[in-house]
Amino acid sequence: MERFYPIGTPGVPWTQTERDAWWSQREIVRSYAQEVLQRIEGLGPGFRVQQYGALSIEPQRYPLYAVMPATPVSAPWALVTGGVHGYETSGVQGALDCIEQLSATFQGRVNLVVAPCVSPWGYEVINRWNPYAVDPNRSFVANSESEEAAALMRFVAELDVSFAVHMDLHETTDSDEQEFRPALAARDGTPFEPGVIPDGFYTVADSENPQPEFQAAIIAAVEAVTHIAPPDANGQIIGADVTQPGVIHYPFKALGLCAGLTDARFTTTTEVYPDSPRATDAICNAAQVAAVRGGLQCALQLL
Repeated sequence: MERFYPIGTPGVPWTQTERDAWWSQREIVRSYAQEVLQRIEGLGPGFRVQQYGALSIEPQRYPLYAVMPATPVSAPWALVTGGVHGYETSGVQGALDCIEQLSATFQGRVNLVVAPCVSPWGYEVINRWNPYAVDPNRSFVANSESEEAAALMRFVAELDVSFAVHMDLHETTDSDEQEFRPALAARDGTPFEPGVIPDGFYTVADSENPQPEFQAAIIAAVEAVTHIAPPDANGQIIGADVTQPGVIHYPFKALGLCAGLTDARFTTTTEVYPDSPRATDAICNAAQVAAVRGGLQCALQLL
């Protein structure tokens, strides 16, 4: 069997030895403190910044924060999460932009709670997994193996509010096919089957609660900023059937996805494509903001 990843034996799941080898090869390449924490610290007095945990590998370096209104109002609650996969940059920076650009827009109409960087170690090393080769976005389950997911679940439970909206901000990147899916196959001892990375923005709706009007509103809002991913020759995006332009379905809770964290009526996972020649970092961040703006506006109309 041809070796498809530089760690492990093809067809054999990793043991702790391979996980340690994987860990030893990770390098810090950007700063959570400078790129995320400084922006949070610069928010004005209208915001409440709450630390809801810290990563045990370096608690001082990796505190976990959420931002919400200083004074909640009698209005629907909405949750925006970013950086569940730390390497997906616009998920983090787009979430921070949402705090800065949308809070005033929806003031008095929505209690907006934002957890902008759920996986700060992953952000610094630009990786999909956490330090223990666990995918946080498959870990929103009971007895989670992911500290990142477990901390966010505790925080949401302790808030004790009923969320109407939850939007989880992600990217689909060329590195998914080049690095992260091969690594997953190696870790689990399964064959790597090449796929196709879609060129453009799309959303993932909950197959148990798809809310097609909500998804369509997000797509329409983003379309003014960047292009929408077309289906492939099989009418699919990343192996899932396209149900309407730019929308596929996954079972959120069954897969342990962050977007299934709450029992919100309106949920989605956004997927920006930063490697497109038609995209820039600024466009990707703007697309995330447009998605949240369009989603919140639609939800308010339908509630």
